[in-house]
Amino acid sequence: MEENQAVQYLESLIGQTLRVHATDTRIFVGTFKCTDSARNIILASTYEYRFPSPSAIQHAATDAENQDSGIAAESQNVKVNMTSRFIGLVVVPGQHITKIELEETPQQSRVRETLRKS
Repeated sequence: MEENQAVQYLESLIGQTLRVHATDTRIFVGTFKCTDSARNIILASTYEYRFPSPSAIQHAATDAENQDSGIAAESQNVKVNMTSRFIGLVVVPGQHITKIELEETPQQSRVRETLRKS
C-alpha cells in the first residue's frame, strides 16, 4: 500500500470504534482519535477488558463442581466473564499492540458490502 493510500485509510478510521489487543492480553475498545509515527494509538471513550485471573477460573470451577457433583469434572465447561472498566482517553503504545480490529455494527457491515459490490 502506498503512503498516500495508507494515510487515507487511517483517516477513514477516525471516529470509528476499534478493538486494540495488547501484549499483556488486555483489550481496549474505544473511538479512534489518532496515531503517530511510533504506531501509538489514542482512543477516546475507552473500555478496558481483561481475561479472568487463574484464581477466578479455579474458583468458578470449584463452585460449578460443588453445584453439579453428579457430572464428571473433566467433561464440565465453566464460563467466566472478562472484567471490564471504563478508562476514557487512553494512549496504547505501538510496541505493545498485537492486533487491531474495526468494530462494526451489522448496519455498517451491510453498507461496506454494498459499496464493495458497486
